[in-house]
Amino acid sequence: MHKIVVAADSFKGSLGSGEVADSVEAGILEVFPECEVDKIYIADGGEGTVEALVRTLAGEYVTVLVHDPLMRPIEARYGVIDNGRTAVIEMSAASGLPLLAHQERNPLKTTTYGTGELIADALKHGCRKFIVGIGGSATNDAGTGMLNALGYRFLDAKGHELDGTGENLEHIETIDPSQALPLLEESEFLVACDVQNPFCGPQGAACIFAPQKGASKESVVKLDRGLHRFAETIRRHCGIEVATLAGAGAAGGLGGGFKALLGATLVPGIEIVLSAMDFDHLIDDCDLIITGEGKLDAQTVMGKAPSGILQAAERKTVPVIAIGGSVEACEELCRQGFTAVFPIVPGPVTLERAMENEFARANIRRTIGQIMRTIKTIGQ
Repeated sequence: MHKIVVAADSFKGSLGSGEVADSVEAGILEVFPECEVDKIYIADGGEGTVEALVRTLAGEYVTVLVHDPLMRPIEARYGVIDNGRTAVIEMSAASGLPLLAHQERNPLKTTTYGTGELIADALKHGCRKFIVGIGGSATNDAGTGMLNALGYRFLDAKGHELDGTGENLEHIETIDPSQALPLLEESEFLVACDVQNPFCGPQGAACIFAPQKGASKESVVKLDRGLHRFAETIRRHCGIEVATLAGAGAAGGLGGGFKALLGATLVPGIEIVLSAMDFDHLIDDCDLIITGEGKLDAQTVMGKAPSGILQAAERKTVPVIAIGGSVEACEELCRQGFTAVFPIVPGPVTLERAMENEFARANIRRTIGQIMRTIKTIGQ
């Protein structure tokens, strides 16, 4: 083995992408001490995307004072790459569900305003391209809070300005872009969107996702009614149909708000991340790629990080081995193109034990070491 690329997603709740990569590297070097190991930090557009791109592309972090989903001041950070031209933002940093106590969760009241503040700050610092991960939201405001922070105004039938919250969607009669930040016209937005849900209706943002964010049955009805109404307003003012647009329902309709008013492109998260880091070039001349995530199953090939890595590897005819804390559908995953799939847990243990940081690290090192010994023996 001359060169192995390690490109694994985080094992959620247990190990970050970098910790997984370090453990894999340790297992490789035990058997192939002269092997070149390239560790690439990977995420699929959700949690960890900023860190993955900043670390891989030698970017930097910017910390700014913004507002959380209930408009309380907090510090949040985003990444800057590409010599300051591109901002990488996770909306969850300012508008995420983990920022709220359980009893505070109410998508009628929460707002994406803080996400808009992150974008505004990046514009001020010279960024004109934006990669935005929109997973983990606490909101169902269709992006109106974010757009408020960028200068857009939303008015009711009497001309009164409305705050960007879920409960106000059904009252929006007019969209006023006259005070929107002029630099937005020069900007490009790529939104990491891994769900296909439409803006509204039975499979839309409110009906499918709002209950997870604290909405009662009555609130879901109100929110969905608001999304229908706002979709009509968007169609009337912008000439864009978001009601049935795939992905528009992501993050409480934030996907639709991005598309309709900022002209964003909604793209699977792993595609954005791999393209931004020029992953095809990074795997040139490698003998093997090792990837993985916390759980490998039939959903892995439906746009998750290992799937995107596999597709890139197939273009270069590079074999890919996947590891996971939990592994299901091994045969299906191998039929999809993985050379082999391995669980890292050595035997029956509790979930809590399996997810312990040091235990998981040791299991990865041991598993990779065994794989490497097999490869070395066959190659002799």
